[in-house]
Amino acid sequence: MVELNRDVVIVGAGAAGLTAANELKKAGLSVAVLEARDRVGGRLHTDVIDGAMLEIGGQWVSPDQQALIDTVAELGLETFSRYRDGDSVYVGPDGVAQRFTGEMFPVSAETERVIADITDRLDAMVAEIDPDRPWAHERAAEWDHVTWDAWLRAQTDDDEAVRNLAFATGSAMLTKPTHTFSLLQSLLMAASAGSYSHLVDADFILDKRVVGGLQQVPLLLAERLGEDVFLNQAVRTLEWGDSGVTAIADGMTVRARFAILALAPNLYPRISFVPALPRLQHQMHQHISMGFVIKVHAVYDRPFWREQGLSGTAFSPYEITHEAYDNTNHGDERGTLVGFVSDQRADDVFRLSAEERREAILESLSHYYGPEAKNPVVYYESDWGSEEWTRGAYAASFDMGGLHRYGADAREAVGPISFACSDLAGAGYQHVDGAIRMGRLVASQILDGARA
Repeated sequence: MVELNRDVVIVGAGAAGLTAANELKKAGLSVAVLEARDRVGGRLHTDVIDGAMLEIGGQWVSPDQQALIDTVAELGLETFSRYRDGDSVYVGPDGVAQRFTGEMFPVSAETERVIADITDRLDAMVAEIDPDRPWAHERAAEWDHVTWDAWLRAQTDDDEAVRNLAFATGSAMLTKPTHTFSLLQSLLMAASAGSYSHLVDADFILDKRVVGGLQQVPLLLAERLGEDVFLNQAVRTLEWGDSGVTAIADGMTVRARFAILALAPNLYPRISFVPALPRLQHQMHQHISMGFVIKVHAVYDRPFWREQGLSGTAFSPYEITHEAYDNTNHGDERGTLVGFVSDQRADDVFRLSAEERREAILESLSHYYGPEAKNPVVYYESDWGSEEWTRGAYAASFDMGGLHRYGADAREAVGPISFACSDLAGAGYQHVDGAIRMGRLVASQILDGARA
């Protein structure tokens, strides 16, 4: 058993933990980053599957994500724009694929008016929300006690409008059924991106990608830390008190003045705390859970949809694959589509055999792009729900009433233990940008404490 002494031990080698470790090390503190997996990156993972480079986890960079943009630039990485030339496709309740341009789906004039009206109303509400303190809004308790679905259906009886409005924060972001989370949680999701309109604008929220994959961010951050990053070291026990912490992992023990838990809150119970965490944390962590989405990668010998004048962007709240995009790699002659199967539909398709599931998902893609979509040369499903050290995707969120009840306490340190991950971020919530922001914030707080 290896024994180390450090100023700070960081549990988790994702973007948050590695950012914090680099900030602390630059300031002169000694660090050890313990990672349970055999790789760094957390929910960022780029791999080669059957000869195709696939971004299995997070991948996009949007214009509001300044912390990520600065980090990408500082690491010397290049970005490229998502392909978006041509028409988008929408499949409505009649099952007919319709081509369109612009942001508004090709719905009836009345449904379009309803969507625009409620979007304006949501943008006004979001403008009042501080993403770092959504529970502080004077109507936070009220908004946290009504589901996102119920609030929308109280605004209109137009079901198609409701489905299209709901999916931006439901299937597309929080990846939970819309009756399981609150209006306040939905408003936070939108506030983290600047507005509700941003979330429904694919050209904004899915703007650019990193050449070679976004996992290069944590890989390069880990490279700077060198031998201070330890893989295959799941922390089983964390002893803590006024004198500091002792992290006991599978093959090593680290004694430190401070600890940072840089992993999703749903994984905190995997660690035995000695003494136990305070009652508040025990209760809080039971009200935070992961959503679930399958990220589907389909690679073809060429981007055939471009020949049809299609951008590759496709939406439908009625399809198994509720959204899909051209995800062709930079400089690649082959074409790649990425699609998403979320929440209840993801549960449902995993009850099928692997072959039945593939057939159902590719059939859904063919409704957007035609029969050629059924015959990819590479097909892969990112199943984060079965990943031992993640257990869902994209991120964790509170259940009904939980954000107002516990949100103010979620980031609060417990003695020498601090918490940092994208799931706790305000700006950049659920994104790599939020992870970087949280890593910087907690590092700054620890440095202040170390100097005190």
